Amino acid sequence: MTERLQTDRNQTTPDDESERLRRWRLVLGKSAESPQNHLDGDYAEMDVALEKIYGDNQKALKRGGLGPSAPRVARWLGDIRKYFPQSVVKVVQKDAFDRLGPRYLLSDPELLESLEVDVHLVATLISLSSVIPEETKSAARAVVRKLVDDVEKRIQAKTVSAVRGAISRATRSNRPRYGELDFDRTILLNLKNWDPDRKRLIVDRLAGFGHKRKSLFDVVLCVDQSGSMASSVVYSSIFAATLAGVPALSTRLVFFDSDVVDMSEKLADPVDVLFGAQLGGGTEIGNALSYCQSIITRPSKTILILISDLYDGGDPNFMFSVARNLMSSGVKTICLLALDDDGKPSYDEENASVFATLGAPTFACTPDVFPEMIASAINGRDVFSWASGAGLAPVGPASTLPDFNSSVGE
Repeated sequence: MTERLQTDRNQTTPDDESERLRRWRLVLGKSAESPQNHLDGDYAEMDVALEKIYGDNQKALKRGGLGPSAPRVARWLGDIRKYFPQSVVKVVQKDAFDRLGPRYLLSDPELLESLEVDVHLVATLISLSSVIPEETKSAARAVVRKLVDDVEKRIQAKTVSAVRGAISRATRSNRPRYGELDFDRTILLNLKNWDPDRKRLIVDRLAGFGHKRKSLFDVVLCVDQSGSMASSVVYSSIFAATLAGVPALSTRLVFFDSDVVDMSEKLADPVDVLFGAQLGGGTEIGNALSYCQSIITRPSKTILILISDLYDGGDPNFMFSVARNLMSSGVKTICLLALDDDGKPSYDEENASVFATLGAPTFACTPDVFPEMIASAINGRDVFSWASGAGLAPVGPASTLPDFNSSVGE
């Protein structure tokens, strides 16, 4: 809005000048009131809506004309949506949470239904799940369900398609057994050998699907649930549920802070997964990696994705020792510094450099490129090179490695 207000005065008519003054008055609040910028009509209603959050009386939504009624707060949010675009609504809504207190704003189902749903709102609901009133919990779940459904529509088909294609390419065989024979590809490979006289296809090349088994690859998502990783927790949970629906993959989801919680049994419903998260708390990455090491049974067929900003409160030697052992055993390890819409995280640069030196591609990515990333890992591609080519700016290696003096079992 401020940019729109900064119009060259030399190019304005008297009406334009009056409009410009009214907009500045709307931005600056009642303290800038003057006869020249008096607000009326829509501007006056916009001012009333903004004043409840940004004015001198920041508790106006709780007392004064509106009183403590949550339905009246819902109508206030409706006014905000009436006068401002969605991007502005989300900012004002977030400020309302911060200034008025989320417990108050989550006190009524009608209010929850009126909120503009985005990943940050869902992260807030998850972090407050233990204090949401009982009569409001079903409405809170409905809000989370809406975001989950929206994200799944956005990423599910792309993820499943990319993963299935990668598995097909990674498991093809030129010497398949009969039960593994890919008849369609075999016919295509040998069409040039068609004998029109005998009306037979002479097959000299075979194509197969590879060894068929319940799961061809194991994927472990190890997710930092400290407060700074809230958006990544939301997206990771939805991706884990999507990957769990691919029969050729065995998918595990592990949340951690100072404790470790395995959420794999809840992957049938990402809403249950999200309400099982405990956002906040400390961060001990070494413990989380050690737990992942204990559940990995096929290292050479396992992709471990550590999703963390790497601000660690535990023993760094222990963390790096476990990471080194995992990679030495054949586990393909990737470190995502964030999985969110921004893709520009704040992270511990020193720890990130050490992970990169150990051989773990370390970078941040957005939900839109995650499917291609996991497909690249399944295909056996160099994920560091893929990330560089995708413009994701992977972290470079450290100049020296720390002294690993912690003993970690294989």
